[in-house]
Amino acid sequence: MKIVFFSLILNNHQACVADALWELTKHNYCFVELANLQAEHRKGDTHDYSDRPYLLRAWQSPTEYSKAMELATTAECCVFSGIQAMPFQKERLKRTGLLSFDMSERWLKRGFVNLFSPNIFRMFTTYLMEGWGRKPLYKLCCSAFAAHDQRQLGMFSKKCYKWGYFTQVEKLSLEALTNAHTSNDATSLMWCSRYLKWKHPELPILIAQRLRNNGYRFTLNMYGSGEYEQQTQQLAVKLGVDDVVNFVGTKPNKQLMADMRQHEIFLFTSDRNEGWGAVANESMANGCVLVASDDIGCAPYLVENGHTGFLFNSPKTSSSIDHPDESALNALYEKVAYLLDHPTERQAMRQRSLALMQNVWNPHVAAERLLALIDRLRDGKSSIFENGPCSIA
Repeated sequence: MKIVFFSLILNNHQACVADALWELTKHNYCFVELANLQAEHRKGDTHDYSDRPYLLRAWQSPTEYSKAMELATTAECCVFSGIQAMPFQKERLKRTGLLSFDMSERWLKRGFVNLFSPNIFRMFTTYLMEGWGRKPLYKLCCSAFAAHDQRQLGMFSKKCYKWGYFTQVEKLSLEALTNAHTSNDATSLMWCSRYLKWKHPELPILIAQRLRNNGYRFTLNMYGSGEYEQQTQQLAVKLGVDDVVNFVGTKPNKQLMADMRQHEIFLFTSDRNEGWGAVANESMANGCVLVASDDIGCAPYLVENGHTGFLFNSPKTSSSIDHPDESALNALYEKVAYLLDHPTERQAMRQRSLALMQNVWNPHVAAERLLALIDRLRDGKSSIFENGPCSIA
């Protein structure tokens, strides 16, 4: 087997790159699923992947588990993700010279206090005590902050490469995308997430008030559900912006992608607790200018500030509906107001971000680059890519 991925679950964050690896390796690829998760853990993905020919469900039976373990010790290259992959990873790394990757988001979202997490502490101590630093084990960083965290811990020195989650990217042209304009040519803004404290749904409502007060014409559509949804709706009413803010609720992923194509600006307001944030990929691939918090895992990878989108100062984790982070609010307002004031540049940024997703940050390119990196590492060389997936992190 050329390459095997060991990960918790096959979902829309990983299926597209898995499909590409299956084809590029001429069916010499396997995805080992490690847990049977219920729907609420699938992050809104309801697709059934059970028909994928490369899928091996290690949780399904002792026989499947044994097959997975055999692959872990014989495959040309393995990629391990999460604590559930640890038994397979340990068995592989007992062998000599087997090329492997560890794949993860950042570990230290809250700083070194995260080392007290049982899972992280176990992975950290295993790496040190079993001498994994001397093995041909490399890191695929599914966060722009993952490599820094590993360096802080003395791990994966000069062995970190950019990676991420890769959602579907269609060959769309900006001209073909429809925009949702109201009768007075209001610009369409979109927010889509679970209504959780660390997603900061208060920020879009608060900038809507400022935009309204300063005479901007816009609509803001809020997608999703969650525990802070009602409070967010109440805030919109309290601030008198409920006529320009629409609470859409949840929709199937396919419909969400179609709706993204009807918006020009996407607001991504999570704080540092957002490990990657695949909605960023989706919004950019569907023609939106992404305005994202700079602590979101994917944001520094995907957004060249002022070129393919905008970054704004991340909200503090303490920011809430009752006590919003004024610094983050001011920064977010500044970026959105600029885009509304400069429609020509807004269109140019949409075009550049669309091109970035189609030419660099897409599943097929990522799969091609990973296979190229594997060949380079086997020859004792490093990455040839200067940016994007599989470049040095």
